[in-house]
Amino acid sequence: MLAPFACQPDASRGRLWPERLSSFRSPYQRDRDRIIHSSAFRRLKHKTQVFVEHEGDYYRTRLTHTIEVAQVARTIAGVLGLNTDLAEAVALAHDLGHTPFGHTGEDAMERLMAPYGGFDHNAQALRIVTKLERHYADFDGLNLSWETLEGIAKHNGPVTGPNADRKHDGPLPYALAEVNAQWDLELDTHASAEAQVAAIADDVAYSHHDLHDGLRSGLFTEDDLMELPVTGPAFEEVDRTYPGLDRMRRRHEALRRVFGRMVEDVIAVAQNRLASAQPKSVDDIRHMGTTIIRFSKPLYQDLKAVRSFLFHRMYRAPSVMAVRAEVTRMIDDLFPLFLRQPDLLPPEWQADVAAATDETLLARVVADYVAGMTDRFAIQEHQRLFGQTVQATP
Repeated sequence: MLAPFACQPDASRGRLWPERLSSFRSPYQRDRDRIIHSSAFRRLKHKTQVFVEHEGDYYRTRLTHTIEVAQVARTIAGVLGLNTDLAEAVALAHDLGHTPFGHTGEDAMERLMAPYGGFDHNAQALRIVTKLERHYADFDGLNLSWETLEGIAKHNGPVTGPNADRKHDGPLPYALAEVNAQWDLELDTHASAEAQVAAIADDVAYSHHDLHDGLRSGLFTEDDLMELPVTGPAFEEVDRTYPGLDRMRRRHEALRRVFGRMVEDVIAVAQNRLASAQPKSVDDIRHMGTTIIRFSKPLYQDLKAVRSFLFHRMYRAPSVMAVRAEVTRMIDDLFPLFLRQPDLLPPEWQADVAAATDETLLARVVADYVAGMTDRFAIQEHQRLFGQTVQATP
């Protein structure tokens, strides 16, 4: 039984292009399945989080990250009586709009697209699922339900109005504005509790796996983590329970405790906030003026210390920064080249090029193409067109 404040499948606001209901899947199950079978989802296999795709088989990719986020989202949603299928669908779609080379690629695209309406990976995910996936006979995109589109657009909170993220103080990214003009996503409200669960599951997953990847890369050690909140107590508990445990098992046991603490904290906070607010519907959740799914204040402060450590020791490590500079140069080379010579785009993109009646529309076509590249393909294209390639992290 779903809680009264969960998204009820039979109360969905439907799809932009009406379709017959499935006899054996709910609307949100269909959304989930369409996302999994999309081309953009498959490309996540060769897009990275922090490290460039060719640097090692053990580092997380966008695909493995997305699977982990979906697992966490289903767990939390199930405990809270929410719609697990919708939470999973939003989680599976949340990174579809990411560029090659992680946030480094997104930073480059934001800068390059600033004169042409901006770039934002959440907005780009919407553009993918409403326009760029072209497999169905009756419509462009995946024709997802309103609730899933809402979750993709604002799982991190409202994007307009008094409660909006400061990042969106300026004009909306064009991709988000276009979708919202076609179908009002109520961007000034919070998303459903299911979408909020997907957002916090993203935080849980990357906080956990970036610690794993940083240790594996040698950018820091277990001794460094002993000095931090959350991670230090986790290692101490493992040492008390399993004295003399070998290094890899010790690492895994400690970090799974960090993972568990985050999930348990989110569930406890959500249960307390829901019991206090007593929402009667999903619209009550949307209009609360604050998120209902969040970390407790003490754990949030502890995680800020861990993330600060990761920022300096991992995301801004000299070896990582050297590769960031190289892949930024690659995007800076590719985007202007395709803008000057759109005939270099593949044949299947030429119809979009022909329909672009000014430079802004052409830039958006080029952005769609470059943002959709995998790390591997971007490296190959740069080598083919410029005769240079990125070097692995030393």
